[in-house]
Amino acid sequence: MTQIGSQLTRNETFLKREDNLKNLMRKLTAIRETTQLGGGKNLIEKQHSKGKLTARERVEKLIDNESIFLELNTFAAHDMYTEYGGAPSSGTIFGIGKIQGRDYIIVANDATVKAGAWFPITAKKNLRAQEIAMENRLPIIYLVDSAGVFLPLQDDIFPDKEHFGRIFRNNAKISAMGIQQLAAIMGSCVAGGAYLPIMSDESIIVKGEGSVFLAGSHLVKAAIGEDIDNESLGGASVQTNVSGVTDYIADNDDHAIEIIRSLCDKPKAEPKADFNRIEPKLPSFDISELYGILPEDPIEQYNMYELIARIVDGSEFEEYKAGYGKTIITGYARIDGWSVGIVANQRSIVKTEKGEMQIGGVIYSDSANKAARFILNCNQKKIPLLFLQDVTGFMVGSKAEHGGIIKDGAKMVNAVANSVVPKITIIVGNSFGAGNYAMCGKAYDPRFIFAYPNAKISVMGGSQASKVILGIKLKQLEKSGKEISEKEKQKILDEIQESYDSKSDPLYAAARLWVDEVIDPQKTRDYVSSAIRVANNNPEMEEFKLGVIQT
Repeated sequence: MTQIGSQLTRNETFLKREDNLKNLMRKLTAIRETTQLGGGKNLIEKQHSKGKLTARERVEKLIDNESIFLELNTFAAHDMYTEYGGAPSSGTIFGIGKIQGRDYIIVANDATVKAGAWFPITAKKNLRAQEIAMENRLPIIYLVDSAGVFLPLQDDIFPDKEHFGRIFRNNAKISAMGIQQLAAIMGSCVAGGAYLPIMSDESIIVKGEGSVFLAGSHLVKAAIGEDIDNESLGGASVQTNVSGVTDYIADNDDHAIEIIRSLCDKPKAEPKADFNRIEPKLPSFDISELYGILPEDPIEQYNMYELIARIVDGSEFEEYKAGYGKTIITGYARIDGWSVGIVANQRSIVKTEKGEMQIGGVIYSDSANKAARFILNCNQKKIPLLFLQDVTGFMVGSKAEHGGIIKDGAKMVNAVANSVVPKITIIVGNSFGAGNYAMCGKAYDPRFIFAYPNAKISVMGGSQASKVILGIKLKQLEKSGKEISEKEKQKILDEIQESYDSKSDPLYAAARLWVDEVIDPQKTRDYVSSAIRVANNNPEMEEFKLGVIQT
């Protein structure tokens, strides 16, 4: 293995970049802390006054003492549903933690957010949790405390394929796959939502707080005229001892958690994929220097090799086809001991063997061909792939088109789409257009996809897009006979740019679950290592096949 990277000078450029990323991290941390309060301190105190734990407290007590809870989709619904007062983290917490030494997916309703009601993005978030469970064969635990569907938005959550009902379909599929599912009913569990815990393998219900029924007492009265209270209708004693719907009664939240931990201690150990791992080594360079590498300007150059040197073990990297297709870097390394194949965009302007210049961050034909071949190699060797995205798209123009850029790009997309080894994607800068697809964006089934706080995700760069949109608007105004001054043109351009930039922000993407989490660059190794560890739980891997490709 060859050591890469160099000692960086803390010059003006470094310090400016470092300040920018630190400011982004400060803002991100503040938003995260506010989000993690859910409905706010008053509603947390109200939860405590009932003798109940909050969702986050339940998770903290459930996982092993030495375990870290890898929370995902923290920023789901960020700045969404503002007309209804917002839905921090979509009213649901989910992530991965160890229970009795084994990885579990944990999904917990946050009753401080609209009584744990399900918004459209809540359903999408729960489906993502189940997807991760199925892809990685992880057992899953549901901590249920929800008022059901958020009725004002029922048309966006109820009837479609990827809506609420898909969750119960997935319950059935997960069970058929032999993956353990446990549920604890720690509060309300109403209507269609009642099926989730009961379609789990085993269910626990908390006495005096948990209730489960298809229709609550008010609806029963309206529908059939029966007078009954919720406890008598579907409380813990009724559903466990009379109907036999639930399996265990817990005295309180703490007791329910004890029962879950006991049940998690019983299943046999499952086989692993056995991805290659040796004793980890730290990088030879300080990972905190990533802050001084990544530029604020989305078109400013930097050296991707310096970034890689600060996340791989010993800063050692075996580069594949080093002198060819230089706008994509490919090669083998280790991260926290795990063997990985890295596919990374190079934003610096580079020279080819022919002495020609290639624009950094752009995928050329030779780069696409190289990446496709390398992805095939990693599938042959069963090595997980790490994509480091900072891509502005594929090269355009007559030379690129005549050279077959679409054909070569299709080869890379084909390889990415059909790859069967675990794929992990981190958007470290730009993620524009078809480059997002070729570098394993969300549509290409990465096991996990993360973004740095400086990431930009859109169909094209903001300055280019705003000029295109401005041109369309000006033509529309000209057709209507209106004349626009240069000052008015600039105002329109600025408004378009501001709107476009806000929608390419990583928090905008995280709110809609286009990425699983916005992460601190200094924790890159932790997230990659955790992702591979989780993927290692699934020993089954499809045969790698490619369809028809243009040669």
